[in-house]
This record gives sequence, structure tokens and C-alpha cells, in this order.
Amino acid sequence: MPNLVVDFDKLLTLAGTDLGVTEYREITQEQINKFADATGDEQWIHVDPERAKDGPFGAPIAHGFLTLSLIIPFWGELFDVEGVTTKVNYGLDKVRFTSPVKVGARIRMQATIAEVTEVKGGAQIKVSNTIEIEGQERPAVVAEFLARFYK
Repeated sequence: MPNLVVDFDKLLTLAGTDLGVTEYREITQEQINKFADATGDEQWIHVDPERAKDGPFGAPIAHGFLTLSLIIPFWGELFDVEGVTTKVNYGLDKVRFTSPVKVGARIRMQATIAEVTEVKGGAQIKVSNTIEIEGQERPAVVAEFLARFYK
């Protein structure tokens, strides 16, 4: 169950709302390999653990876009809107991959609703997301996520 569930009619009042943080998730080599297979990005720094040991990070790292894609399952832990017919991932603004995520690292997401605007037939929210790496000061990803909700 998400931390916050609201009715569509309350959505426009939520700018500035801190949605909190998700549970931690461990990044596994299996996830990385599956992502590499799905995207065709088979660079050794991701999929060759032996070679990656001697690489710049001392271990294989997750693809930046793999880490970014976890916004979606993390999102489900934090927020939902009821009383809508359609929910759409509308896009992203300002995405930065600020620190690599090594295999075995645990990450979580913190999110705040930065803006809420009316759009034809619904509302759009801009959410400031920070994907944190357990035990590290510098986050893995900082991104603004856009979602639309239609009545």
C-alpha cells in the first residue's frame, strides 16, 4: 500500500508534499544482466564481473537507465491517485546519474511533489526524485518525473 493515496479532487493541492522514502532494494547481477539483454547494452562494466573487478569502480555497476527505471516500482510504494480513469507516465525532466550503483548495493527513493498543474481533462504532477545508495552521501540518480492523471 502506498504511503499516500489521494482522491483526484485533492491532487491540485499537493504541491510541496513530501512523499517520504521507499524501502531499500538490492541491485543484483541478475537484474543487470536481464536489463542488458533487454536493451542490448552489454558493456563489460555491467555484465562481466571478473573484468569489472579491475575496472574504475572495482565491481560491476548497474546501468544508469536501469536505476532510473526503478522510479516506477518505487513510485508504487509512495503515492497513488484514486478516482481517475487513466494514469500516464508522461516523461522526465532534468535527469542526472550522480553516482554509480555497484552490484549488491541497496537503493531507495525519496520523492517530493514539486508542482501540480491542470491539463485538459486532468492534472500533471512533477515529482522531484532522489535515488539514494545506502551508506553513501552522494545519490545515484536525481530526476524530475512527470505523471498525468485523467478523470
